[in-house]
Amino acid sequence: MTKLLLTVISLLFSVSVLAAEPSADRIDLTSTNIGFAAIVVFILAYILVMGEEKLHMRKSKPVLVAAGVIWILIGFVYTGEKAPMAEEAFRHNLLEFAELMLFLLVAMTYINAMEERRLFDALRAWLLKKGFSYRKLFWITGGLAFFISPVADNLTTALLMCAVIMKVAEDDKKFVALCCTSIVIAANAGGAFSPFGDITTLMVWQAGQVTFTEFLRLFLPSVVNYLVPALIMSLFIENKKPSTLHTEVELKRGALRITSLFLLTVATAVACHIWLHLPPVLGMMMGLGYLQFFGYFLRMTLPGSLARKRAMAERAGDQKRLEQLGGIVPFDVFSRVSRAEWDTLLFFYGIVLCVGGLGFMGYLSLLSETLYGDFSHTMANSILGIVSAVIDNIPVMFAVLSMEPEMSHGQWLLITLTAGTGGSLLSIGSAAGVALMGQARGYYTFASHLKWTPVIALGYIASILLHLWLNKSVF
Repeated sequence: MTKLLLTVISLLFSVSVLAAEPSADRIDLTSTNIGFAAIVVFILAYILVMGEEKLHMRKSKPVLVAAGVIWILIGFVYTGEKAPMAEEAFRHNLLEFAELMLFLLVAMTYINAMEERRLFDALRAWLLKKGFSYRKLFWITGGLAFFISPVADNLTTALLMCAVIMKVAEDDKKFVALCCTSIVIAANAGGAFSPFGDITTLMVWQAGQVTFTEFLRLFLPSVVNYLVPALIMSLFIENKKPSTLHTEVELKRGALRITSLFLLTVATAVACHIWLHLPPVLGMMMGLGYLQFFGYFLRMTLPGSLARKRAMAERAGDQKRLEQLGGIVPFDVFSRVSRAEWDTLLFFYGIVLCVGGLGFMGYLSLLSETLYGDFSHTMANSILGIVSAVIDNIPVMFAVLSMEPEMSHGQWLLITLTAGTGGSLLSIGSAAGVALMGQARGYYTFASHLKWTPVIALGYIASILLHLWLNKSVF
């Protein structure tokens, strides 16, 4: 899903973070009581999000309210002749969120469809059959996340790897939480050395600040960013194997074809963006149409397929097989849509609107100007990576690109690295982390990720130092 999510979110924030674009007509609210009130509301909402595990309150609730309050505050200021300006800004935010939501909805639908067709059950059975220990599973899922995310984007990669872990070790809450943390780190690190791995890398590439081949300079720093925390975390894994008994899993009819349709959907979305310059969500929604047509085919051909299988089972005298065939129900695309993680989608809405509102007030521009004015570029870029764990890396990167500070290629690569991997410091710092909190609810939480933040920070620092030394010729 390479450019898919990347571009969707890039479109989202390239419009929504209006504060990064100076305007003589816009009112600077950064030093007003209205602005301070918006910051307080945003912080309170995030505190509630962080306490999700203790409060047993879904993370979407506080950010939905915070988004409404922030934009109502903006509405009070932009009255009269200036009202259309605030209205346009909000509509831009809402429109771009709709693209993001539809994109994610299609991705989640396909994942749910593959799960219903028992694809992940089959992968789980294969891993169990191989007899991999918990430690090997930890490295296998983390390694796959690192090397798949440069091509298939960090969000989708994390969702797929999490689905596998949940199937393999769902009875071990501690191990699932540890693996999910590792997957988030690996997916974000892997996405940092490819223009297609993360929205921030795509933004830098499209802005012409870094060429396609120059991203490869970040490969080794990205490897270190993942390996340092992973090596330490692996020491805390019990040397045992999943307790689940070995089972044979038969894929449901159409499982591999649905997987192929998912890849075709990805290709369609990428093609729409690269060659037609259309939003990738167009390709994603078209891909949902592929799935609906195939679902229709499965329903229409189900009676004939069942008849053939029953005849074969009767000839073989397989009574158990006959019972299984009697329990088969038609494939329903819309039942897969209904199982999407709506709390995650609503959380994204709240975050997009909150950040867009604060950006419209002028805070993101103020943050970037303060950092690059008072600190060295290396320090500023390193700090922005940490800030992106809380604010989100997309608006931070867009603000930096809009300012266009005079920086060397080495510094542009540094901000690409830090913005891409800084989100790993917190579970809410990246799309991958947010999505996994929804997918592995009750297992992977803000608190379970937070306790590994110190070792993640070691990897973050090590990757920066390696980049400064390895690529010193481009500074």
